[in-house]
Amino acid sequence: MHVFKIYKKEGNKMNENLKKSITLRLNAAAEALNKNRMEARVVGSREELISEISKLISKTDKVFSGGSETLKETGVIDFLNNGGYDYYYRGRKNADGTEIDVLREAFFGDWYLTSANAITLNGELYNVDGNANRVAAISYGPKNVIVVAGYNKIVADINEAVERVKGIAAPANCVRLDKKTGCAVTGHCTNCKGDDRICCAYTVHGFQRFAGRIKVFLLPEELGY
Repeated sequence: MHVFKIYKKEGNKMNENLKKSITLRLNAAAEALNKNRMEARVVGSREELISEISKLISKTDKVFSGGSETLKETGVIDFLNNGGYDYYYRGRKNADGTEIDVLREAFFGDWYLTSANAITLNGELYNVDGNANRVAAISYGPKNVIVVAGYNKIVADINEAVERVKGIAAPANCVRLDKKTGCAVTGHCTNCKGDDRICCAYTVHGFQRFAGRIKVFLLPEELGY
């Protein structure tokens, strides 16, 4: 499995070489995604990411998001919450005080924002869900989907994507969510069978029938799990 770290010390030649290598890898992933009819591009910073998203989403659009540490870390969630957008976050209530079922309403949204568990150099999105609402929304329903991912999500192929979830994404998320699973204890998948299991629905999004519905922004930094 490929694991990259960017060292922040300025003037470090190895640092610059590593950045170039990571950028080449991101560009290769973006090119493959575009061939599979997902609009993908590499953005150089979180500020550029927010700027590009702001060009796409209208203040009158209905906007939803999946649970994502990447969206939090990049400032996308704060941007949606504070930018005057019609953002349907979990816990949002109707005028009468009743809670909106945002997981179901997301299928009727204009935009759905999320990250990915892994993105292959063959231009595929690999995701694993517990409730399956996120993988379902990526697959069908919302008019547009935006996927945001750091370089740490890029893998060679589906086999490496599977291992990335088993050894990195799932254990970290189970620890974060305080789930009683084997991977939260061992740091790797134990194929648990309990109620707290978060790996229930597995999807690969490859070639897209509706060109451009899924838009992918890749950043040259380590983000999320």
